[in-house]
Amino acid sequence: MASTTTTLEQDAREIHAHGGDVHPGEIAVGVVIGRASEFFDFFVYAIASVVVFPKLVFPFVDPLTGTLYSFAIFALAFIARPFGTTLFMAIDRHHGRGAKLTAALFLLGTSTVAIAFLPSHDTLGSAVVWMLAILRIGQGLAWGGTWDGLAPLLAMRAPEGRRGWYAMLPQLGALIGLIIASALFAFFLGNLSAADFFDWGWRYPFFVAFAINVVALFSRLRMAVTPQYAALFESGDLEPQPVIDTLRSEGKDILIGAFAPLATFALFHMVTVFPLSWVFLFTSERPTRFLIIEVGAAFCGLVAVFASGVIADRIGRRRLLAGSAVAIAVFSGFAPQFLAGGFLGETVFMVVAFILLGISFGQSSGIVASKFTPKYRYTASALTNDFAWLFGAGFAPLAALLLSSHFGLSASGGYLLSGAICTMVALTLNRRLELAAAG
Repeated sequence: MASTTTTLEQDAREIHAHGGDVHPGEIAVGVVIGRASEFFDFFVYAIASVVVFPKLVFPFVDPLTGTLYSFAIFALAFIARPFGTTLFMAIDRHHGRGAKLTAALFLLGTSTVAIAFLPSHDTLGSAVVWMLAILRIGQGLAWGGTWDGLAPLLAMRAPEGRRGWYAMLPQLGALIGLIIASALFAFFLGNLSAADFFDWGWRYPFFVAFAINVVALFSRLRMAVTPQYAALFESGDLEPQPVIDTLRSEGKDILIGAFAPLATFALFHMVTVFPLSWVFLFTSERPTRFLIIEVGAAFCGLVAVFASGVIADRIGRRRLLAGSAVAIAVFSGFAPQFLAGGFLGETVFMVVAFILLGISFGQSSGIVASKFTPKYRYTASALTNDFAWLFGAGFAPLAALLLSSHFGLSASGGYLLSGAICTMVALTLNRRLELAAAG
């Protein structure tokens, strides 16, 4: 089905695309910008789940219970994400890629900025809990619609011997989004009184998120109107298909693809969200210092993402992911204890964890995308991404905090270990299926 050209697509072509011809390097930059905007929204909410919502939305329970409730609402976006993919794939089929991206990013921006106007529980009562849950579901639905399929395609269409490098590029956006979000919250927490922060300071990052989404929208529309993108659409590589048909055709590979990066996605939240909650709840230090540690460690993660591209091109993406899963399993056995070791222990934990995360996350995108039938590849890759985040990361902060608060920090490593085991099993199954098909 040919994509429908919208007014916004025409504007993007005229303003940004220099006649519609965009260099592949510019496409990679557009993917990074799009990812950075999504993850900035994501981390703004995640940080607020620890330092704001337990006090603002759940003041009627103790801080630990309030944070657990907050993490439960945090997970709703990951549950909603596959439904968002279903909804926006239908918009894509009937109205075109530009309409899909515009609607999805508008919903994401609106849901995010609306959180900035959230009243307190003291003002509105229990209704504020439902409002937060609805807005979080809105974010999840929108994330399902922001999938553009270019991340796995960049890796698949890369020159021979450079697939690891091209697979790494989109993943940079996640850590860039984290760095900006953490730095913003660290600034306001460090420079405002507690009263001012809870009155208006925490709301500012949510306003920034809306502005970043506008930039991301035009960046993505710029890609959507290029001849290269149109050619991929017409060839079937970017053609949306009904979700039910896709699951019938590619269900087995979608399931394997969802579990292949589970160690990486479990580590993602174990290093970005859970440690902040532990430090905030169980130590006497303010979160400002830890957010600064997180920013510094995330820069180490960025270097590791770049390194993953080089390593993967030397030894192969599957071997790198398997090695990373083993390293994460080892890490899970002892590293969480460092969070109880003060500034030095926290720094060691975060730096080592972000290096592991960067190496594994840099190659986690679309590891089995090449196995999908070209007709279903676009939709199957989106669903694989949705389920990987749901199974691996959606409940990670909740599970880790629940385990560690009852059984100690070492118990949280059990969640990481389970993810590492799932990754190794999925990669083994994927390899066996490939060998069976070749034979």
